Formats: sequence, structure tokens, C-alpha cells
Amino acid sequence: MLHQYVDRATGNVCTETLFADRWVNFLYSTARENAPALFRALTGQRVSSLLSYLNYDFAPGAKLSGQSRFLRDLGVNLSECVDTPETLDTPRKIFERKIRYWDSRPMPGDPRVVVSPADAKVLMGSLAQHSALFIKDKFFSYEELLGTDKTDWLCAFDSGDFAVFRLTPDKYHYNHTPVAGVVRDFYEIPGHYHSCNPSVVVLLATPYSKNKRTVTIIDTDIPGGTNVGLVAMIEVVALMIGEVVQAYSAVQYYEPRSIVVGDFLRRGAPKSLYRPGSSTDVLLFQAGRMAFDADLVRNLSRHDAISRFSYGFSAPLVETDIGVRASIGRAVDSDTDFW
Repeated sequence: MLHQYVDRATGNVCTETLFADRWVNFLYSTARENAPALFRALTGQRVSSLLSYLNYDFAPGAKLSGQSRFLRDLGVNLSECVDTPETLDTPRKIFERKIRYWDSRPMPGDPRVVVSPADAKVLMGSLAQHSALFIKDKFFSYEELLGTDKTDWLCAFDSGDFAVFRLTPDKYHYNHTPVAGVVRDFYEIPGHYHSCNPSVVVLLATPYSKNKRTVTIIDTDIPGGTNVGLVAMIEVVALMIGEVVQAYSAVQYYEPRSIVVGDFLRRGAPKSLYRPGSSTDVLLFQAGRMAFDADLVRNLSRHDAISRFSYGFSAPLVETDIGVRASIGRAVDSDTDFW
């Protein structure tokens, strides 16, 4: 089955090559149904870490042969990388590459604009039943996603909106801050290491809230903030990704450090790094505080693209490929109509 998305820059429909698609389909159909113990093992931390090691670190496979072709097949733009091409000589180095984002990923100057946290394919939705973007639980269980004991945050984001950013193995794997504001909470929730393949999302109920994830709550209603209320940024691990390395840098990639409650985060700055593979970012917004960009909303219901998500929801649901630090929406004034 094809899986297509919309390229935001051109508006064209593109067909995605899904990495290890046959193996993932086997794992989540045959193995899941007929060998549940094997399935649980393969989606656990130990096996996921082993697969990552074998794919990205184990010699001799870790050293690239045909490096130029490999980079070309992945679509890596060497001219935007901080490191020189000859130093990107292993799969891990390529997947964990740094880019000159300050040149290659320009950010809107308007401080009230919310930006994409990653180079990714994005879908938007709403938790409010009256919204035109209402999507029933499929990507995640809302309570599980934030943590069932986090009553303050569950109340804060109730009936709000969300955006799901799916990173694929070819993408730049640093996450950037989507808003400017102060960190009010920062915590990790244990879980599994399910694949982020679209077929898995459709087949396996609420995988993003079952995987291990890191939650950062950012208050943007402060001087110098983006003024969109509270924003939850959830970084979700996946198959072959054992951890999210927190590496916030206020300027380029200098002096990376972990996140601490009380930190002021600049919009568009590097926040964390996913280990090789594919993974997902989820952003939650408070109701009525942020309006998504119109082109992203229009692309959701494109009828000229074949999306596996559309089969899962029985309605058009098409992703848009977007660059990190690009606009996804902006703060809503109190007198502005919202959806």
C-alpha cells in the first residue's frame, strides 16, 4: 500500500519510501498475533538497543562503503552540514549530524509564530469534539500521553489542539524548541519502543502514548514568550531509539545541556537529539490559544494523495513535509475567531 504526503515547498504529492516496511508489517501482524512473547521482546528496550547497535555501530557494518551513494539515497544535503563530508563516515554520524540551521532553516521573525520542532511530516488535530479538526483517540490516549497522575496538565490541555511530527530515518534528528518560554515541568514516562510506521499507528491503538517519552511543559505567557499559553512538547522514542538526549543550546550547538525546570528556552533553538532510527514529536496546545497555518490544514484533506492514515480514520488525513523552525501557526488574539 502506498503512503503519500504533500511537500510544503512545492505543494506536490510525493510517495514515501518507508524504511523496513516489510519487516515492520511482519512484526505487527504475524509476530504480534502468533508470537506475542517475541513481539514484546522485539519492542522492548533491550532488543531495540541491540538492533540500533547492529545497524549503526557494529563493525564492519558501521563503516560506510559507497558513502556518496548512501548519502544521496537518504537525501542528505551535505552543504548544510556543520561537519565535513569525509567525517560523516558511519551511519550513526550521519543520523546524528548537525546542520547550519541558522542559514538553512530560517525562522519567521514574528515572535508569536509557533515553529516546527523538527524536519518531519506533520498532522494536526483537536481534542475538542466541536472542532473541525477533531480526531478520536488513535495516535495516543490523551491521559496516558501526559501521564495519568499529571492532573494539572491534563486539565490545562483538555479540549486543546495537537500536532504530530513524524521523523523518518533520513531526517535531521535534532529537535528544536517550537516556542519561547519558561519550563514549568520536565519528566520522563517509561514505555515500549514501537515503530512509528504509519501502518503501525493505524493497526496498534495509541502507540505514541505507549512508548517511552519525555514531556516538557513550557509557559509562553511571559515577557519574551510566544504568548500561546502552555505548550507541551512530548518527545517519543521508537524502534531502535533507546533514548532522547537532552542537549539544549541557546546559541547554535554550543554548551549543550539538559533541561531544568525554570529554564527560559529560546524559540527555534536545539533542544534534544534522537538516537538513529525514526521517532515522533507531539505538541499539545491549550484550547483557543493557537491557530494552525491554513495551508497545513488544507493539506490534511487532500483527495489526490494516498495516505495510510486515511484508511485508519476512514477520512482523508494527509501529512505535510515540513522543515524544522518553519511556521506551523501563530498566537490567537482574544477577539479572533478560532476554527
